[in-house]
Amino acid sequence: VFVLIQYKSFSLQKHILSGWDIVSTQLGEFIDIIPAQQRLGSDWYKGTADAIFQNIYAINDHNAELVLILAGDHLYKMDYQKMIEAHLSAKADVTVACIRMPKEESPHFGVIEADHEHLIRGFQEKPRTPRTLPGDPTKIFASMGIYLFNRKTLVEELTRDAAIEGSGHDFGKNILPQMLAGEKRILAYDFHEQSDYWRDIGTRDAYYEANMDLVSAKPPFDLYDKSWPLRTYYSHYPPVMMRTAEDRSGQMQGIVIDSILSPGCIIEGGRVERSVLSPQVMVKRGAEVLDSVIMDGGVIGEGAKIKGAIIDKQVVIPPGEMIGYDLDKDRQRFAVTKSGIVIVPKKTAISVED
Repeated sequence: VFVLIQYKSFSLQKHILSGWDIVSTQLGEFIDIIPAQQRLGSDWYKGTADAIFQNIYAINDHNAELVLILAGDHLYKMDYQKMIEAHLSAKADVTVACIRMPKEESPHFGVIEADHEHLIRGFQEKPRTPRTLPGDPTKIFASMGIYLFNRKTLVEELTRDAAIEGSGHDFGKNILPQMLAGEKRILAYDFHEQSDYWRDIGTRDAYYEANMDLVSAKPPFDLYDKSWPLRTYYSHYPPVMMRTAEDRSGQMQGIVIDSILSPGCIIEGGRVERSVLSPQVMVKRGAEVLDSVIMDGGVIGEGAKIKGAIIDKQVVIPPGEMIGYDLDKDRQRFAVTKSGIVIVPKKTAISVED
């Protein structure tokens, strides 16, 4: 596995190296993290295709017959072996994973037109009037940004694209249309055969919605599926603690409803509902956290109220603070997304006067 990174990658590298230390070099397994090598010039990665092209030497060194290209900001579960089998059976030059989506979502995705054999006959890049699925005018075939190439074909197409002045060096916008014009065999792999859940979490709103999916009544992405464990890095923190807080008015119990709490969290007389709490978050007496994501080490002070927010790492919310209830006020202090989610950056110092 090659992980291609651009910049500000320290936390990502640490996460991968700590969470995926199970690979065995003696068995030929590896995870190599590769920043822009600038072997062909002084540029950083100029597009998805250029990122692969700048590291084509590494692919050639391993002499693999097939190359699977994935995006780093998508959330889904896929058995890639099934996609490989479909690719080989169709004798395709490249296979593109696709998912069925409501046609109203077409302005956000590349739309695929395929024939009855699932061979791709056309592309539309984020169209407002998309081509719908045969027999279902309410759905489109959206590209998932997952590509399986024959190595020889990949090298040829990337080399050709690199020589085109003005190219965006992007797989969806440049490489695949170029291959279609060259009459290559491009297969659409229907991800619907495995699952219906796939999320592009490249925006803050999408990231928030994916977290809310985790705490829904029937999570479409199940973290607790024993047949499909998710590998990641786990710090050695103590178990979650929920305890009663006392003051002059009496006792106040910690309450948690439809939420995910990570190790090390302490709910001390506060209320957490429909939220995701990262490790070592503390919710103090009388505080409320609703429909929110709280990152590592966050402290929600006494009587504070948080709603519809993403609170980044190591933020201390002062007692009595309110976030998510007055978006005009929140915009003056923090970032607010198009859908109204309040973003409080890492280690933000919030004064009582605010």
